[in-house]
Amino acid sequence: KQNLIYIFLESTEMTNISKKNGGVFDISVTPNLENIALNNINFSNTNLLGGARESYGTSWTVAAMIAQTAGIPLKVKINDISSSNSTSFNNITTIGDILSMEGYNNYLLMGSDANFGGRRSYFSNHSYIISDYYTAVEMSKRLYSNNSYVQSGLITGTQWDMMMKFLSDLTNQVLKETSSNEIFDLTEISKDSKPFNFTMLTADTHFTDGYLDKSCDTIFSEAYANSFYCSDSMIAEFISWIQEQDFYENTTIVLTGDHPTMQENFYNIDNNYDRVVYNAFINSRVLPVNNKNRVFTTMDMFPTTLAALGVSIEGDRLGLGTNLFSSKKTIPEEIGLDNFNKELKKSSDYYY
Repeated sequence: KQNLIYIFLESTEMTNISKKNGGVFDISVTPNLENIALNNINFSNTNLLGGARESYGTSWTVAAMIAQTAGIPLKVKINDISSSNSTSFNNITTIGDILSMEGYNNYLLMGSDANFGGRRSYFSNHSYIISDYYTAVEMSKRLYSNNSYVQSGLITGTQWDMMMKFLSDLTNQVLKETSSNEIFDLTEISKDSKPFNFTMLTADTHFTDGYLDKSCDTIFSEAYANSFYCSDSMIAEFISWIQEQDFYENTTIVLTGDHPTMQENFYNIDNNYDRVVYNAFINSRVLPVNNKNRVFTTMDMFPTTLAALGVSIEGDRLGLGTNLFSSKKTIPEEIGLDNFNKELKKSSDYYY
């Protein structure tokens, strides 16, 4: 069975790429992601590179992660899902549940606090083993008695600034231990007889202004642009490393933004430009019937990701998402995006 590496790219949208390919910049602030989208499968809202439109209940990180893994919006109070014993969303079927039933090991890695926004509750209740910022803090304390790892800059005092350092050390295989309480090492995960779903969330490009590691180059005058540029280069390095590994032949990589950025006044655009969420599918088992001029949302990523692994989906729909590799129209294509959002905003006893 095809392995899955699913990378949520914090606040990453197609607006960041060059004008000639659909963005707004003369010089792309994410040139590697732009090239990856050009040379692999990108689902677009235009004839150029493009992506998913924002829809109601999916426009912040935890909501976006739920949308892309379960095909539904987030319409409950954060407090209802934040506790570790929360039962919210227990009765829905997610990609983690489906893959687990098919014998996969599911892993979630993030450089922030997994408890924030109820992410630990949601993913742990749907068959994921989780490693987050505090996992790294505790591991560094145990592995490095003199705290040299902490002092080196990997583990710092904030929650949003370490994801890419995770990547560097993962790819260099610095951290070798793998269990439910450790940082995950893809090299070790791939040796298991079971297929894997390795999902991760980057953090350096979170607003405001992002985080720029001391190893990053300063190319642009704006700090936020530099954080995107550096994150982009590290993601590309990570993808290149994956493609050199033995397990890559049987692995599909999905790169996707979680939502458009919340940074104000970063883009100089007019009201006619549609800001859309980035996506790219690498080493998919199938090819799309039509990947251009589509109207779709991040909820469509749920069945589309499974289809990329070679999964056959009856009716090509899961949740409110549609398999974009198929010829079936998405719900926004059938009823219009405005009507889709209008319906999502309505109260639903069934949903609650």
